[in-house]
Amino acid sequence: MRLATLSEKEIIITLIAIGLLLLFAYVFGTLMEKIKGPRVVGEILGGMILGGSCLFLLFPSLSEQVFFYYPEEGKVLNIFYQLGLIFLMFLSGYNTDIKVDRSNAKTISLVFIGATVIPMAGSIPFIGLFRESFIGTIGNDLSYSLVFAIGVAITSIPVISKIFFDMGIMNTRFSNTVLTVSTFQDLCLWVLLNVATRIAQSGEIKLSEMIVIVLATIGIFAAVALISKFIRQIRNVWKANTFYTLSFVLLLLTCGLLYMLGINIMYSAFVVGYLIKAVFGSEKNTAERMHFLENIAFSFFIPVYFALVGIQLNVVHDFSFPRFLLFFAIAFGLEFIGTWLLLLPSGLKMSTRMNFAITMNARGGPGIVLATVAYSYNIISLEFFTVLILTTMLSSMIAGYYLRWQQRRNDKVFDEL
Repeated sequence: MRLATLSEKEIIITLIAIGLLLLFAYVFGTLMEKIKGPRVVGEILGGMILGGSCLFLLFPSLSEQVFFYYPEEGKVLNIFYQLGLIFLMFLSGYNTDIKVDRSNAKTISLVFIGATVIPMAGSIPFIGLFRESFIGTIGNDLSYSLVFAIGVAITSIPVISKIFFDMGIMNTRFSNTVLTVSTFQDLCLWVLLNVATRIAQSGEIKLSEMIVIVLATIGIFAAVALISKFIRQIRNVWKANTFYTLSFVLLLLTCGLLYMLGINIMYSAFVVGYLIKAVFGSEKNTAERMHFLENIAFSFFIPVYFALVGIQLNVVHDFSFPRFLLFFAIAFGLEFIGTWLLLLPSGLKMSTRMNFAITMNARGGPGIVLATVAYSYNIISLEFFTVLILTTMLSSMIAGYYLRWQQRRNDKVFDEL
């Protein structure tokens, strides 16, 4: 058996394309960190510079020689795009830690309802307003509506965690509450996104099938948590020299198996990451191995993924700035108002309620995953894809800068709940 391959020049051009994507992601990501912004925003911006928003617009022939040199180049680059998404969700699953502080359960419940249920319900009247411009080529209204509602409510654990670490407020009562709420929120929204993609694939809406998909998606996650208690003896098999190999085998084969059962790659990778965490816990050896993997993934695969997200954005064509501003105002406003209103009876200070309302608006990585997955399934249009990415970038920056401003005013504000 002989495998088909690319020519030597096609391979070189592909390597140059990946190198440029990584370089621009690194340069603009670093610049964004210099001005205290989320690195992911800079990495996407780097991709935008190389794409239809800048380089392709100014020097189309040069851009085509690098990114469209041969017909299959887009498919080859998409492999790195998918690997970046898989590693991002795998590491997100590993870093998911579900712990509820009983003394803070009331606040957690109020923030969850205010930042998830109310924004999603409040988005319903606006879904039809954007339908003509935002719905994808498959024209599935239910899938589009679910993605629209999720886009309004989603919050980013990685971006928020990075902001908390940089500010030195990790493990405060405020940060613990936000991260706990975000974990439950993301789990619910990943389930809904999986339902949306399944409906988009099947092309039809059956209530019984939807219930089965929801139960299966939740059940897989619950089963992982239960089974892990009985299979911890396999720790002895996964020695240092086989840990990564066995982890990757489990990751890739599980993604393939669950895809056949109707579970998309994004959620499958998340489940496997959580399985590794559930089986091995946070013991020193495992934490060190995963830290090394994070360094590699966040140095190569994930920046390339974000740059490839950026390169697809086109704010010159197929984009309406007024529609973006309107959607952003709706999404940010519903999340803010929902969180603020639910916290009114909590007795928290006004500054603390403001902190929760704005922090829960940081959409970060999950917002980008939502946009890329929905666009890849043709659930949403290129314009809505662009709008979701820009909403994610802007909301994350607002949350970061606002929290730092609050810290300068009162460095004890995050300890006071």
